[in-house]
Amino acid sequence: MARWREETLKDQNPRMDEDHKGNVESDPEKSILDDENPDNNDMSAPEKILTLTAELAKAKAKAEEHYDHLLRLQADFDNYRKRSQKEKTELIKYASERIVEDLLPVLDNFERAASAAKVNPDFAAFSKGVDLIFRQLQTALYKEGLKAMEAVGQPFDPNLHEAVLRVASEEHPENTVVEELQKGYYLKEKVLRPCMVKVSN
Repeated sequence: MARWREETLKDQNPRMDEDHKGNVESDPEKSILDDENPDNNDMSAPEKILTLTAELAKAKAKAEEHYDHLLRLQADFDNYRKRSQKEKTELIKYASERIVEDLLPVLDNFERAASAAKVNPDFAAFSKGVDLIFRQLQTALYKEGLKAMEAVGQPFDPNLHEAVLRVASEEHPENTVVEELQKGYYLKEKVLRPCMVKVSN
């Protein structure tokens, strides 16, 4: 008799376990709600749904706020990029504006000298006028950093000089610049144009 009762209990236990498991699986929403917020244990299912709906709406509003902020930042960056590109283009386009402005008086004086030479062909006065204009041009260019090289008597340097002739010379050591055929210039510290020179053999 005791054996029959024990077997009956064994047969009932699996069915009870399955019924309990089925009850848990049949209400997954309740299980999730209880896990997410322990305080929800005191709330009914409709109240929990309302609470979650409110939290979802709040999170959605926050996400939309962040997205709008991101869009504004992107628009500001695009405007900055376009403005910077425009300023860069303007800078490149008008980089020579200042030096051209400084050269306008030189151009005016050349025009006056040419007009005066037609009316009064005085070579001495014309020569003096051209010399003054030349000095005015030098001043304008030197102000921008242009500087003439001193080549004669210096050792030949291929970085500064362009040798077009080699000549015998008793006055200069070998490989020395003896004559300058065309001036060389620096622009600040950069070699703008090397000197064209004769070099002693």
